Amino acid sequence: MPDIVPPVGARPALPADGMDPADDAALREMARLLGNSLSLAGGPEEVADRLRAALAQAQPALFAKVPGGPAVQVAQLADALTWLVHHLGQPPLLVAACGRLGASLAECGVLPQQLQLAGAALAEAMRAGMAAGGWRQDFDQAWRSTWQHAYEWIAHGMAAAAYQPAVWTAVVVGHERRRDDLAVLWLRPYLPMPYRPGQYARIELPDQPGVWRPYSLAGNPRRDNIVELHVRAKSHSGISGALVYRTGIGDTVRIARAEGEMGLPESGRDLLMIAGDTGVVPLKALLTELAATGDPRSAVLFWGVRNLSELYDIDDITDIARACRRATVIPVVSEGEAGPYPSGLVTDAVAAYGEWSAHEVYLAGPPLMLAATSLALQALGVAPDRIHHDKPD
Repeated sequence: MPDIVPPVGARPALPADGMDPADDAALREMARLLGNSLSLAGGPEEVADRLRAALAQAQPALFAKVPGGPAVQVAQLADALTWLVHHLGQPPLLVAACGRLGASLAECGVLPQQLQLAGAALAEAMRAGMAAGGWRQDFDQAWRSTWQHAYEWIAHGMAAAAYQPAVWTAVVVGHERRRDDLAVLWLRPYLPMPYRPGQYARIELPDQPGVWRPYSLAGNPRRDNIVELHVRAKSHSGISGALVYRTGIGDTVRIARAEGEMGLPESGRDLLMIAGDTGVVPLKALLTELAATGDPRSAVLFWGVRNLSELYDIDDITDIARACRRATVIPVVSEGEAGPYPSGLVTDAVAAYGEWSAHEVYLAGPPLMLAATSLALQALGVAPDRIHHDKPD
């Protein structure tokens, strides 16, 4: 971290970690200054709050590119400051972490020049929280020097992101078995992870390295940094089986860059959405976006299931629809007791409900369902270029 002037003469043999004892002592002193000043300035949460406010004023577009609302972003900054102080004595780990942060920010669309003022803003956020005369020159120098090194490593990670795929490590913060073969998981990436409602991402587990499986992403990137997965397992093996039956809170997974072109159209046309089974996940995400933005267009979601027990997420989806300005959710049950919902094929229910030729249509579900529903919609007069779905993986 700080520039160390080598002593004249021969150096003693370096320890196994490659660090000179003088370097270790300098880093320990730097960490002491950072930790003490952070406490005197009100703690990481208060400093992070002032830092975000200063950066948002200097670079208004900066935090608009990073997922989550202000509270989530402040919490992430506070975690980063705490982590920095605790790991300052491990330069290889620090360099690698800053590089990963840079790659993550680059994926969000943040540019290196948008971070150039962060060092001065950080020092000011520290100084503003201290009593009169509490801010010392050695505190100021420690934070500015630390940030200068961190900025260089972050900028390097931003540049490297153009040449290597981005991957996020996320911790499982929630896991609910909604059916015997199905679980809903909530993941929190350690670093900012951008995605658009309607997209999917590939997941890798620590005990199955190199095996990646795609899952649709639900959640609200405008509000928080929580990624929601709905996983149905056909067996106890593989990624899906592990996520449903053997994954718990505190476990970690790796998430690749979000993919897919499912997203709210710019045309402003009303929306028809048709889901089969867990295909409801990306359409739930689109409804969440409608609610979050106050979008005035109409949306009707048909969710086709075999029986009532498969409506594992109906309460949450109905609540989201109520938060939209004009959204309706219609479950369609093909087998057995239908309760208050229409029974039969979902395409028949769609045909009976209204006329859809002026709508943008979004489909999600098993491959056979996508093909059959597309043909049925075209027979109802919907143009093929108005029918959207991701290619089956």
